[in-house]
Amino acid sequence: MGAAAIDLLYWRNVKQSGAVFGSVLLLLFSLTQFSVVSVGAYLALAALSATISFRIYKSVLQAVQKTDEGHPFKAYLEVEIALSQDQISKYADKILLYTNTCMKELRRLFLVQDLVDSLKFAVLMWLLTYVGALFNGLTLLILAVVSMFTMPVVYEKHQAQIDQYVGLIRTQVNSVVGKIQAKIPGAKRKEE
Repeated sequence: MGAAAIDLLYWRNVKQSGAVFGSVLLLLFSLTQFSVVSVGAYLALAALSATISFRIYKSVLQAVQKTDEGHPFKAYLEVEIALSQDQISKYADKILLYTNTCMKELRRLFLVQDLVDSLKFAVLMWLLTYVGALFNGLTLLILAVVSMFTMPVVYEKHQAQIDQYVGLIRTQVNSVVGKIQAKIPGAKRKEE
Protein backbone atom coordinates (compact mmCIF):
# COMPACT_ATOMS: atom_id res chain seq x y z
CA MET A 1 0.00 0.00 0.00
CA GLY A 2 2.77 2.46 0.90
CA ALA A 3 4.74 1.75 -2.29
CA ALA A 4 1.61 2.26 -4.40
CA ALA A 5 0.99 5.66 -2.76
CA ILE A 6 4.61 6.70 -3.34
CA ASP A 7 4.41 5.65 -7.00
CA LEU A 8 1.20 7.64 -7.30
CA LEU A 9 2.69 10.81 -5.77
CA TYR A 10 5.93 10.54 -7.76
CA TRP A 11 3.95 10.15 -11.02
CA ARG A 12 5.58 6.81 -11.91
CA ASN A 13 2.41 5.95 -13.90
CA VAL A 14 1.34 9.28 -15.38
CA LYS A 15 -2.14 8.15 -16.43
CA GLN A 16 -2.99 6.73 -13.01
CA SER A 17 -1.55 9.71 -11.11
CA GLY A 18 -3.30 12.15 -13.43
CA ALA A 19 -6.63 10.37 -12.99
CA VAL A 20 -6.37 10.32 -9.20
CA PHE A 21 -5.09 13.91 -9.00
CA GLY A 22 -7.76 15.19 -11.39
CA SER A 23 -10.63 13.38 -9.70
CA VAL A 24 -9.59 14.41 -6.18
CA LEU A 25 -9.17 18.01 -7.32
CA LEU A 26 -12.53 17.92 -9.13
CA LEU A 27 -14.18 16.56 -5.99
CA LEU A 28 -12.63 19.27 -3.82
CA PHE A 29 -13.54 22.06 -6.25
CA SER A 30 -17.08 20.65 -6.39
CA LEU A 31 -17.24 20.82 -2.61
CA THR A 32 -16.35 24.52 -2.76
CA GLN A 33 -19.51 25.15 -4.81
CA PHE A 34 -21.98 22.55 -3.54
CA SER A 35 -22.77 20.87 -0.24
CA VAL A 36 -21.30 17.49 0.67
CA VAL A 37 -24.76 15.93 0.35
CA SER A 38 -25.24 17.30 -3.17
CA VAL A 39 -21.78 16.22 -4.34
CA GLY A 40 -22.30 12.74 -2.87
CA ALA A 41 -25.72 12.45 -4.49
CA TYR A 42 -24.40 13.58 -7.89
CA LEU A 43 -21.48 11.15 -7.70
CA ALA A 44 -23.82 8.30 -6.78
CA LEU A 45 -26.18 9.23 -9.63
CA ALA A 46 -23.30 9.38 -12.11
CA ALA A 47 -21.99 5.96 -11.02
CA LEU A 48 -25.50 4.48 -11.06
CA SER A 49 -26.19 5.91 -14.52
CA ALA A 50 -22.96 4.38 -15.84
CA THR A 51 -23.59 0.93 -14.34
CA ILE A 52 -27.26 0.80 -15.35
CA SER A 53 -26.39 1.92 -18.91
CA PHE A 54 -23.66 -0.72 -19.14
CA ARG A 55 -25.97 -3.43 -17.81
CA ILE A 56 -28.70 -2.52 -20.33
CA TYR A 57 -26.13 -2.35 -23.14
CA LYS A 58 -24.79 -5.82 -22.28
CA SER A 59 -28.34 -7.22 -22.00
CA VAL A 60 -29.28 -5.86 -25.45
CA LEU A 61 -26.00 -7.14 -26.89
CA GLN A 62 -26.68 -10.62 -25.44
CA ALA A 63 -30.25 -10.60 -26.84
CA VAL A 64 -29.07 -9.58 -30.33
CA GLN A 65 -26.18 -12.04 -30.44
CA LYS A 66 -28.22 -14.72 -28.67
CA THR A 67 -25.48 -15.47 -26.14
CA ASP A 68 -25.79 -16.27 -22.47
CA GLU A 69 -22.84 -14.50 -20.84
CA GLY A 70 -24.78 -13.71 -17.68
CA HIS A 71 -24.58 -10.65 -15.50
CA PRO A 72 -21.80 -8.25 -16.64
CA PHE A 73 -20.81 -7.47 -13.04
CA LYS A 74 -20.91 -11.07 -11.82
CA ALA A 75 -17.17 -11.16 -11.01
CA TYR A 76 -17.52 -8.03 -8.84
CA LEU A 77 -20.70 -9.27 -7.16
CA GLU A 78 -18.88 -12.41 -5.99
CA VAL A 79 -15.93 -10.53 -4.43
CA GLU A 80 -15.99 -10.57 -0.62
CA ILE A 81 -15.97 -6.99 0.69
CA ALA A 82 -16.68 -7.54 4.37
CA LEU A 83 -14.07 -6.46 6.90
CA SER A 84 -12.79 -9.19 9.15
CA GLN A 85 -12.80 -8.88 12.92
CA ASP A 86 -8.98 -8.83 12.84
CA GLN A 87 -8.91 -5.88 10.41
CA ILE A 88 -11.40 -3.90 12.48
CA SER A 89 -9.46 -4.67 15.65
CA LYS A 90 -6.16 -3.65 14.02
CA TYR A 91 -7.54 -0.30 12.82
CA ALA A 92 -9.33 0.35 16.10
CA ASP A 93 -6.07 -0.28 17.98
CA LYS A 94 -4.21 2.16 15.71
CA ILE A 95 -6.90 4.81 16.19
CA LEU A 96 -6.85 4.26 19.96
CA LEU A 97 -3.06 4.56 20.09
CA TYR A 98 -3.10 7.74 17.98
CA THR A 99 -5.91 9.29 20.06
CA ASN A 100 -4.18 8.52 23.36
CA THR A 101 -0.87 9.89 22.08
CA CYS A 102 -2.57 13.12 20.93
CA MET A 103 -4.40 13.52 24.24
CA LYS A 104 -1.17 13.06 26.25
CA GLU A 105 0.70 15.55 24.06
CA LEU A 106 -2.10 18.14 24.30
CA ARG A 107 -2.23 17.70 28.07
CA ARG A 108 1.54 18.21 28.23
CA LEU A 109 1.33 21.36 26.08
CA PHE A 110 -1.69 22.96 27.77
CA LEU A 111 -0.48 22.23 31.31
CA VAL A 112 2.98 23.63 30.45
CA GLN A 113 5.13 20.66 31.32
CA ASP A 114 7.85 22.20 29.13
CA LEU A 115 7.73 25.99 28.77
CA VAL A 116 9.53 26.09 25.41
CA ASP A 117 7.24 23.52 23.82
CA SER A 118 4.14 25.29 25.16
CA LEU A 119 5.41 28.61 23.81
CA LYS A 120 6.09 27.04 20.41
CA PHE A 121 2.57 25.61 20.45
CA ALA A 122 1.14 29.03 21.37
CA VAL A 123 3.02 30.66 18.48
CA LEU A 124 1.77 27.96 16.14
CA MET A 125 -1.84 28.50 17.27
CA TRP A 126 -1.39 32.27 16.87
CA LEU A 127 -0.09 31.79 13.32
CA LEU A 128 -2.99 29.45 12.56
CA THR A 129 -5.44 32.23 13.48
CA TYR A 130 -3.99 34.23 10.58
CA VAL A 131 -4.08 31.22 8.27
CA GLY A 132 -7.71 30.65 9.27
CA ALA A 133 -8.54 34.27 8.49
CA LEU A 134 -7.06 33.92 4.98
CA PHE A 135 -8.18 30.42 4.01
CA ASN A 136 -10.98 28.06 4.86
CA GLY A 137 -10.35 24.38 5.51
CA LEU A 138 -11.32 23.29 2.00
CA THR A 139 -8.87 25.71 0.40
CA LEU A 140 -6.10 24.37 2.63
CA LEU A 141 -7.09 20.82 1.66
CA ILE A 142 -6.89 21.74 -2.04
CA LEU A 143 -3.46 23.30 -1.48
CA ALA A 144 -2.35 20.17 0.39
CA VAL A 145 -3.47 17.88 -2.44
CA VAL A 146 -1.73 20.02 -5.07
CA SER A 147 1.41 20.07 -2.91
CA MET A 148 1.30 16.30 -2.39
CA PHE A 149 1.30 15.72 -6.13
CA THR A 150 3.88 18.38 -7.06
CA MET A 151 6.42 18.69 -4.22
CA PRO A 152 7.84 15.13 -4.40
CA VAL A 153 8.58 15.49 -8.11
CA VAL A 154 10.10 18.96 -7.70
CA TYR A 155 12.24 17.72 -4.78
CA GLU A 156 13.34 14.66 -6.73
CA LYS A 157 14.52 16.84 -9.65
CA HIS A 158 16.17 19.60 -7.57
CA GLN A 159 17.21 17.72 -4.43
CA ALA A 160 20.75 19.11 -4.15
CA GLN A 161 19.71 22.78 -4.32
CA ILE A 162 16.74 22.30 -1.99
CA ASP A 163 18.84 20.43 0.59
CA GLN A 164 21.45 23.19 0.50
CA TYR A 165 18.90 25.95 1.16
CA VAL A 166 17.06 23.92 3.80
CA GLY A 167 20.39 23.40 5.58
CA LEU A 168 21.04 27.15 5.58
CA ILE A 169 17.56 27.89 6.89
CA ARG A 170 17.85 25.20 9.57
CA THR A 171 21.17 26.67 10.74
CA GLN A 172 19.67 30.16 10.99
CA VAL A 173 16.56 28.94 12.82
CA ASN A 174 18.61 26.92 15.30
CA SER A 175 20.81 29.96 15.92
CA VAL A 176 17.79 32.21 16.60
CA VAL A 177 16.11 29.60 18.82
CA GLY A 178 19.35 29.18 20.78
CA LYS A 179 19.60 32.94 21.34
CA ILE A 180 15.97 33.13 22.46
CA GLN A 181 16.36 30.17 24.82
CA ALA A 182 19.47 31.76 26.31
CA LYS A 183 17.54 34.96 27.13
CA ILE A 184 14.41 33.33 28.61
CA PRO A 185 14.88 32.10 32.18
CA GLY A 186 13.86 28.47 32.60
CA ALA A 187 13.58 27.95 28.83
CA LYS A 188 16.65 25.80 28.46
CA ARG A 189 15.71 22.26 27.54
CA LYS A 190 16.81 19.44 29.79
CA GLU A 191 19.30 17.03 28.29
CA GLU A 192 17.52 13.78 27.45
